[in-house]
Amino acid sequence: MKVFASPSRYIQGKNVLFTNADTLKQLGDNPILLCDAMVYGIVGETFEGYLTDNGMSPVHVAFNGEASDNEINRVVAIAKDNGSNVIIGLGGGKTIDSAKAIADILSIPVIIAPTIASTDAPTSALSVIYTDEGAFEKYIFYAKNPDLVLVDTQVICQAPKRLLASGIADGLATWVEVRAVMQKNGETMAGGNQTLAGIAIAQACEQTLFADGLKAMASCEKKVITPALENVIEANTLLSGLGFESAGLAAAHAIHNGFTALTGDIHHLTHGEKVAYGTLTQLFLENQSREEIDRYIDFYQAIGMPTTLKEMHLDTASQEDLLKIGRQATIEGETIHQMPFVVTAEDVAAALVAVDAYVCNRQKQSS
Repeated sequence: MKVFASPSRYIQGKNVLFTNADTLKQLGDNPILLCDAMVYGIVGETFEGYLTDNGMSPVHVAFNGEASDNEINRVVAIAKDNGSNVIIGLGGGKTIDSAKAIADILSIPVIIAPTIASTDAPTSALSVIYTDEGAFEKYIFYAKNPDLVLVDTQVICQAPKRLLASGIADGLATWVEVRAVMQKNGETMAGGNQTLAGIAIAQACEQTLFADGLKAMASCEKKVITPALENVIEANTLLSGLGFESAGLAAAHAIHNGFTALTGDIHHLTHGEKVAYGTLTQLFLENQSREEIDRYIDFYQAIGMPTTLKEMHLDTASQEDLLKIGRQATIEGETIHQMPFVVTAEDVAAALVAVDAYVCNRQKQSS
């Protein structure tokens, strides 16, 4: 069967956090507002006041920073004590994933309000769960997608451009992975085969990011909203989110998860920065053309993504370290098994090194 999944409503634009009180109240008037201390200082406190001024009774809960079972259960207990009837996740990917999990446990609506466009977590009916120490643990799948996604581009354009670039890199993995799943006729994160809609959205995501990515980065650098930035925020959030969920993940994100097997400076990188290297690794596993690989390398370098093991803080990694990444990336149930051919831990380790050598040789030749 084919499955297409999406949030009930997606609203994007300037100041939408502060112009949709009626829509918010339809979902609940006693919300938990989950956000970390930094986000609370930037926009959360003002948003909490807006909710109060419009007849709601928000309870702010400070997010501790990790989408782990312990953190999720802690907030569930607070929500029960307060009789909360809706969860609002305001912030980045781990806040968002936690909010979805909390709402699912409590069987109440969830509103997702991303403050950065660095991942495609906001629209999906799944969460990536980590240990308290930050190692990948599992995916949780939900019966429904978020009830409302509010994407305030005025807030997002204030974020560091590194985070927008990370979202672009995460989004660029979408079509690469969807194309692989299509070749296998594999399964998607929505629990079925690909829909034509999911495939078309994934293609539109890639086309938009290559066309408008650099213009959007310039807008973000100056903290101004332009049509290119609006397009890229939508591609990073909605197109990538619908594309990966309804048309599939493959090696790139599994390799990202593989990186969590190691400790050290690699964990200072963002989700998208690690996905970028995972995408190049998938392209090598597929033996894509030099033209295709070079297109991604050039674009990643233009937006500041890592393309060498040194930039990944893995230049001193041993062969055993690389095999640890490969073993984690190829565990049972990982999305790498949606590739149209078998990929082993040794294959992943080899491709990680080959990407580095290829990029370093290109740099030598151009200097």
